[in-house]
Amino acid sequence: MGSSTSGVITELQRNSNSWTKVVDEIVKMERKIFPKHESLSRHFDEELKKKNSGLLYIDMDGHVVGYVMYSWPSSLSASITKLAVKESDRKQGHGEALLNGAIEKCRTRKVQRIFLHVDPTRNAALNLYKKFGFQVDDLIQGYYSPDRPAYRMYLDFDSN
Repeated sequence: MGSSTSGVITELQRNSNSWTKVVDEIVKMERKIFPKHESLSRHFDEELKKKNSGLLYIDMDGHVVGYVMYSWPSSLSASITKLAVKESDRKQGHGEALLNGAIEKCRTRKVQRIFLHVDPTRNAALNLYKKFGFQVDDLIQGYYSPDRPAYRMYLDFDSN
């Protein structure tokens, strides 16, 4: 199949019977993509069982190719805590679709602002966020590790 196969975006439901399979696949992906200290793989289940959090994933032919995690700790702001797409499935619009989905989910929570953190060297990610209107707010030193800072970015919703 060519790269035009667009996957289906699904919201992970806690009581879903595919929970374990999906979480396992995501944990594998986490370990591959993110450095150890940045990977949530050990705490994934706990992270997802939190009340105010959600996860959307893209399934293609029975495999997870990308996912986005978000949370809304308060009624004012939400944060996108993870966005990842398998290396072999990048540049096909999955990241965009996931980010868009997460933004919509946060919008329905009536939050006023969405935050996220991004590695300043990850240009593809930065450009994606900027395309959606996220702005760089601050450079947080030592965010990922002592020698790796992060940009904090935010997107404001119109308060209508």
